[in-house]
Amino acid sequence: MFDNLSYKLDRAFKTLKGQGQITEVNVATTVKEIRRALVDADVNFKVAKDVTDRIKEEALGRDVLISVSPGQLLVKITQEELAKMMGEKQVDISTEGSPSTILISGLQGSGKTTFSGKLANRLKKQGKQVLLAACDIYRPAAIDQLKVLGEQIGVEVYAEPENKDAVKIAKNAIKFAKDNGKSIVIVDTAGRLAVDEVMMKEISSLKKELNPSETLFVVDSMTGQDAVNTAKTFNEQLDFDGVVLTKLDGDTRGGAALSIRTVVEKPIKFISSGEKMEAIDLFYPDRMAQRILGMGDVVSLVEKAQETFDQEETNRLSKKIRKNQFDFEDFLSQLQQIKKMGNVKDLLGMLPGMGKQIKDLDIDDDAFKPVEAIIRSMTYEERSNPELMNASRKKRIAEGSGTSVQEINNLLKQFKDMRKMMKTMNKMSGSKRGLAGFNPFGK
Repeated sequence: MFDNLSYKLDRAFKTLKGQGQITEVNVATTVKEIRRALVDADVNFKVAKDVTDRIKEEALGRDVLISVSPGQLLVKITQEELAKMMGEKQVDISTEGSPSTILISGLQGSGKTTFSGKLANRLKKQGKQVLLAACDIYRPAAIDQLKVLGEQIGVEVYAEPENKDAVKIAKNAIKFAKDNGKSIVIVDTAGRLAVDEVMMKEISSLKKELNPSETLFVVDSMTGQDAVNTAKTFNEQLDFDGVVLTKLDGDTRGGAALSIRTVVEKPIKFISSGEKMEAIDLFYPDRMAQRILGMGDVVSLVEKAQETFDQEETNRLSKKIRKNQFDFEDFLSQLQQIKKMGNVKDLLGMLPGMGKQIKDLDIDDDAFKPVEAIIRSMTYEERSNPELMNASRKKRIAEGSGTSVQEINNLLKQFKDMRKMMKTMNKMSGSKRGLAGFNPFGK
């Protein structure tokens, strides 16, 4: 979503590249370009002006170290100010109460129901007993959608399809939760295509009657400045606790979503992209600022991997790698784990400097399908021992996977190179002649 903003900010900093020192003239020119980039990205004009005024003031007030160029200093200052604009610190949700109640609000189409499922899945993985309450009494498919999501993640859904009183349904859901040992109730509410009196009255009644431990406002990041205006209206009525940004994988300017924190003075708590139940993350302002500026977000990438990869499976694979026994069965297992982490392009974008390189690449979730098809067309013996591959086996696999012999040859070569690299790294870590035992002084 923020590729275009990243590109324009990078272009703005080029004004200072090669400059020996920071001056009022070159900073003013760069800051003007930064402000233009933010406004073009749909960041609220007042917010963009306040941020760039602070960047200019900070830049002119700092001395440039010999080891740091003016351009590098301004990137650092911009990163700090963008993080402040988005809230500076990560804020988690409250799960106090017995049971704890989380009220989900927002317009129709903002992704409330999908987010409710994602949040339930996240809390379940943390060991919580979760109940989803279907309180959207207007959209016929809402209850069915929530039930499908609940079944997908193994979380129970409380629904009363014939009841048209959202407050009663929610209260009954909480009673059901108490009686059945559930510690958290997530209440999915109705939305409209636009803010109206009926919807606001209903959501206000729900908050008043339920007294939730957390009220979240879900906003579609692709709706531009309307997202900010809607957030203001909901906050005036609900005084919600935090914001959830959905559809961050969309191809829009996205800056309006970043303005919400400053305009309504409520923290952004979660970000969400795609339909996968794992595609939900806590919002870290500093990490998001780094990603926008092309610095990557390695910490989030590592955390995603830790959440997704099974520890026992990781230990098993480590042993096989040490014995140089890593095979296609293991490779297929790793592909499945990587796919659970989210969109491949988003994952690559978390690596420092990769944002610009992958900007125009078309990488989707189907990128691994040909590889998976090839491996699944192999026999167990072929997966365990790739050296068995001959011309007739490759031809059979090509026909079975809908690929070509050339694609199979390419995969075999890449796999062979990967095993060779693993073997080399294994030797280096296990040998005194490896990096651990390297002594440049020969003592």
